[in-house]
Parts: sequence; structure tokens; C-alpha cells
Amino acid sequence: MESIDYIRCTSQLNFSLGYIGYNAPNSCAGLSERRLMADSIQHILNRLPRFAGHAGLRITELSGGITNRNYKIELDHEIYVLRIGGNETIHLGIDRRVEYGCTLAASRVGVAPEPIAFLEPEGYLVTRFVAGVGIPAEQIADAGTIRRVVASLKLYHALEQFPGQFSPFRVVETYEDTARRFGVSLPANMNRFLNLSREIETALRRDPFTPRPCHNDLLNGNFIDDGTRIRILDWEYGGLGDGFFDLGNFAAPHDFTPDQEELLLRAYFGIDDLGRDDPAGRLYGPRRARLKLMRVMSDLREAMWAMVQAGVSKLDFDYAGYGQKYFDRVEAAVSGAQYQNALAEF
Repeated sequence: MESIDYIRCTSQLNFSLGYIGYNAPNSCAGLSERRLMADSIQHILNRLPRFAGHAGLRITELSGGITNRNYKIELDHEIYVLRIGGNETIHLGIDRRVEYGCTLAASRVGVAPEPIAFLEPEGYLVTRFVAGVGIPAEQIADAGTIRRVVASLKLYHALEQFPGQFSPFRVVETYEDTARRFGVSLPANMNRFLNLSREIETALRRDPFTPRPCHNDLLNGNFIDDGTRIRILDWEYGGLGDGFFDLGNFAAPHDFTPDQEELLLRAYFGIDDLGRDDPAGRLYGPRRARLKLMRVMSDLREAMWAMVQAGVSKLDFDYAGYGQKYFDRVEAAVSGAQYQNALAEF
């Protein structure tokens, strides 16, 4: 692996990050706007020896980012990605140095893109470009795709060293406090959601987990199939935590059915025949329950993420409506006997 450029700069860049993030000025449009963007990106890249002074760089903004901006950088026959965090992401608990460390660690087992530069104080990250195809939502729950995603999860879950920490319970609490500070109108029954989080945490504490490296944002938009393996992008929420949150966070946004949950657990724990290997359900009872409870926490974290974004984001997006969708999902998930049965497993 090539050496990584880790550069600390004590002076701020002489351009508006807001321009290439969320606050693009109305006075710049069309070609002049694209030239300004290219000049700004070139300014950043000139701080790195491998890019400095190269007039032939091709810079293309990649689509799909909500909280960040990503740029494809082509130099000779090499392709890279420059990742620029949005100005407001600090309010989402994102630590760019931790993101870099998680990306680096996961790249060493072939899951994350390989980082080749990290620039401070802004936290810009340059990685190698991962060539491949995305995985559409309608394909993500296919049996073959689930097994391949699980194979990638197990690679980085087995890492011995990983920076940062992640708890969905602390995140929900922190996001609630942040949303209130920004004057966001939270649900009238917000205390109920906080109490649900505490109830789940109390139950799971009866069966302590061993912290392991987690990604914590396993949406299909973060997966790339490179033809050999499912690669995983965007490690900004990464940290040591409960591996079952990764499983729940993979299952929840893709609306896994009970059969798909079973396949997920069997693939992860290596048991092909549930009845034969565990006839009394002793092994899988708590695991099924933990997965279901972490699905609830995944949805609650997503709802609270939206509440913070409603207060800090400059994007024209209905974060309140998006968050309400996930609050409703939480309500639906905890209203039936399955939730109580899951709690009772611990």
C-alpha cells in the first residue's frame, strides 16, 4: 500500500466552502460557477504533492451526496475521489479524523476505498475511486446480495483496531438535545421515544456485547459491487459498537421480511439449518430479538437525524416529514407482541 499523505494546515483556504457545499451564491451560475468550483478544488489538491501543479486534472462532481460533496479526480490513468464534508455535519456528531481512521482500517481488508490523503483542519479525505455498480433497492434483499453484504460486514467486524465509538442510544439523546438547541419542533410524544430507547438499552445490557468495528449507515447507496466484493463507502458514522446495530441498520431501511432476517442471521453466524443446529431456539432466540430491537433503534436514530437536519441543513428538503415517517415506523414496530417478546428474551 502506498504511503498516505496526512497533512495539517494551520491556515484556512481562501474560498467559501459554503459555495461547494450548501450555500452556493446566486450570483454564480452555469459555466462561471463550474469554473469557480474547479478552481476551488484545484486549490485543495495543490496541497497534495501527487496533484500539485498538474494542469490536466479532470474534476467531476459525483451525484448522490446529501451531507457531503464528492468529486471524481482523474489524473493520467488514476482515479480518485475527494470528499468534502458539509459545514453542518459537526452537529451530526461526525468526527472527520475518526472517519479517516475507519476508512483506512476497513480498506486494509478490502471493504472501504483506500484513502491516500487526509487534510486537516478541514477533514478533507481523498480515496481511490472504486469502480463498480451500485445496488438498487429492489435487489438489496435478494438472498445472494444479503450473503455478499454479510461477507463484507464480517471482514471489518473482525478487525482488532478501529477508532471512535458508536452507541445508537447516546446518538438519539444527543440529537434530541441538538434539535432542541436549534429550535426544531419535536413530536409531542418525544419523551415516549426517549423512554423506548432507554427500555431497549436496559434490556440489551442484560446480555453484554463485545464492541466491534461498525459502519452504522448501511444504506444501499453506500454499497458498490466491484465484481468481486461488495465495497462499502462513507464511514463518517463508523466506530466501535454493537455489531447487531449494523445488522439491524442493514435490515431496517431495506424493509427485510422475517424470512430475510433469518437469512441475514444464518449468513452472519454460519448456521445453514436452523432446526437442525438449534432445535430449541436457544441460540437464535436472543439473536432474533437483538436484531429486531436494533431495527427499532436504527429507525429511531434515522428519525432523530432528520430532526437535527431540520434545524441545521440549508437544503430544500422536507426533513420534518422524513423524520415523521421514521417515528411512525418506530411506533408500528413497538405496538405489537413481537416487541414485547423481543424484550422478554433478555
